[in-house]
Amino acid sequence: MVHTITEHEVLTAVLRVGDLDSGRPRLHVLLWQRAREPQLGRWSLPGGLLRGNEDITASARRQLAEKVDLREIAHLEQLAVFSAPDRVPDVRTIASTFLGLVPSPADPELPSDTHWHPVDDLPPMAFDHETMVAHAHSRLVAKMSYTNIGFALAPTEFILSTLRDIYSVVLGHQVDATNLQRVLVRRGVITRTGTTARSGRSGGRPAARYRFTESQLRVTDEFAALRPPGWVGLES
Repeated sequence: MVHTITEHEVLTAVLRVGDLDSGRPRLHVLLWQRAREPQLGRWSLPGGLLRGNEDITASARRQLAEKVDLREIAHLEQLAVFSAPDRVPDVRTIASTFLGLVPSPADPELPSDTHWHPVDDLPPMAFDHETMVAHAHSRLVAKMSYTNIGFALAPTEFILSTLRDIYSVVLGHQVDATNLQRVLVRRGVITRTGTTARSGRSGGRPAARYRFTESQLRVTDEFAALRPPGWVGLES
């Protein structure tokens, strides 16, 4: 099929770690349900068509604010371009995708057609949006190893077990809290606040609170890798 018109849409895979206090945290992506054809009722990434007077980053931010009322984005970066001629029926549509991160425990109020969904249990999705979610997750996994991007997912202050849960959920394997603390402190990524958390029901020594030293993305070790079980600790 030969297309005479080409449109350009901007879509954002917004991720956050939810249910941190439940003991079973999961990585979620923000999806909204299509209200019109094609693929009426399927879930899709928030976004829409690029306007003639805006760049794609401004378009991503505008559409998150206008369409799903989401303004608490701690990090936003461009991911990829999806340009298969038949990815959307009828009108050829090129998609520029972004990764957006929302910190815990932020829980923005969302429209009724918009919900957080577990990345590992997605509902039926429109077009190639499931592939876009997988791509966004892969980018985040990579950056957890060699940047300080965890700042965009974590609370302002946290104890090490909370940070461990965030890293474990994103990476898809268990991370040792002691090794994580050792590596991130050595890289200057996190620092103690000088305060402690309240003791739990079992008592014991109160846990030290930490914070990220910066709230802007930076490369901390371009050759670093957070290894899955079977490796000895974390490599830095």
